[in-house]
Amino acid sequence: MSPSLAERDLACVWHPCTQMKDHESIPLVETVRGEGPWLYDTQGRRYLDAVSSWWVNLFGHAQPDIARAIAEQAAQLEHVIFAGHTHEPAVRLAERLLKLAPPGLGKVFFADNGSSAVEVALKMSYHRWINRGERRPYFVHLDAAYHGETLGALAVSDVGLYKDTYRPLLLEALQTPAPDVRRPDRAADIAGCLEALDRLLQERGTQIGALILEPLLQCAAGMRMHEAEFVRGVAQRCAAHGVHLIADEIAVGFGRTGTLFACEQAGITPDFLCLSKGITGGFLPLAVVLTRDEVYADFYADWAEQKAFLHSHSYTGNPLACAAANATLDLFEARDVLGRNRALGARMEARLRAAVEDHPHVTGIRRHGLVLACDLVAQREPRVDFPAAQRRGLRAYRYGLEHEALLRPLGHTMYLMPPYVLSDAQADTLIDTLVGGIEAAVSGPA
Repeated sequence: MSPSLAERDLACVWHPCTQMKDHESIPLVETVRGEGPWLYDTQGRRYLDAVSSWWVNLFGHAQPDIARAIAEQAAQLEHVIFAGHTHEPAVRLAERLLKLAPPGLGKVFFADNGSSAVEVALKMSYHRWINRGERRPYFVHLDAAYHGETLGALAVSDVGLYKDTYRPLLLEALQTPAPDVRRPDRAADIAGCLEALDRLLQERGTQIGALILEPLLQCAAGMRMHEAEFVRGVAQRCAAHGVHLIADEIAVGFGRTGTLFACEQAGITPDFLCLSKGITGGFLPLAVVLTRDEVYADFYADWAEQKAFLHSHSYTGNPLACAAANATLDLFEARDVLGRNRALGARMEARLRAAVEDHPHVTGIRRHGLVLACDLVAQREPRVDFPAAQRRGLRAYRYGLEHEALLRPLGHTMYLMPPYVLSDAQADTLIDTLVGGIEAAVSGPA
């Protein structure tokens, strides 16, 4: 008998963000196709993609308009070196992004993925200070931050699960607290966090090149959310101390929080805006960093001055990925995507609250746009968390697969970040499945 696809996989593949030994008891899902919000496996079973396949899918799987744009581009030009060459898909995408982005951004630098975009922004900021005759060796990040897996991005992150092993390899960064909508007295929480940032900038501002943050939503921290007021306060303080602001909108950009970019809700323009994930609708890897003309000008010089930004990726500005991104923006133009997201998010939140707001093992229901989350706890008041080793979220994941949904909790944080094409009925079904997953997770012995 021939080995199954999963058996062949486990003989030769090492999967990301996975303890491979888990697959001795947890079967791999042998996925063969997708359609709209659904994924289908080799046995004909289907799953609502509640996490947008790691937050990248916006308009459903195998979306025909994006697929067609890629196919048409592939028949003309699949790739060309982006040093010394250009092409229409990249130029058109850059022009459109600059028109859509917060005002004041004037140049687009292409990269391959989210971590790479963060690396570009960090290096560009650091290099800019050198070009201006200053050395500012420190970056500031929020507590519980996550900005990627490469060494620079990991250095400005604060999720120990990903960072602790590699800490000796990382540059030293500074940390400042972030507010959390789950805490009481929201005004005091925000004020306290901004006061802490004030102290840090007053003490070390001349050594700090940039502050990086995920506006409104720290995803990998367990969907930790804060208000636009905090983002606005951070931007004001960075400007006052001449510190660059890097907005990591890799996960939250392109409509996830209810506006095209999360920065819009704070009314601010960062010095660097990092975008990836949903930029191609989930079809191909692509990232961009948008920055100000003034930053670009500090690298513009005769070659002998050695000010050029010599950072590159082989697939920089890939025409296929740019074609997918342009098709994705076309869909935003053709539909009221943001309005629909806000309405659908509100519907899902209301249904979840009605089902579990008083549940003895659920707390912290929260939402930004079409991102909805809550936490599983052993006890609500006073809060007692389940031991991490119990892996309660894994029970919910397995329940989801048994009930036609791909749920992938972050530890004991349950969340939904679905594609934008859910019908009301599908959204209701997804909430019902999430509630069932919660019950499966919290019931029974450890």
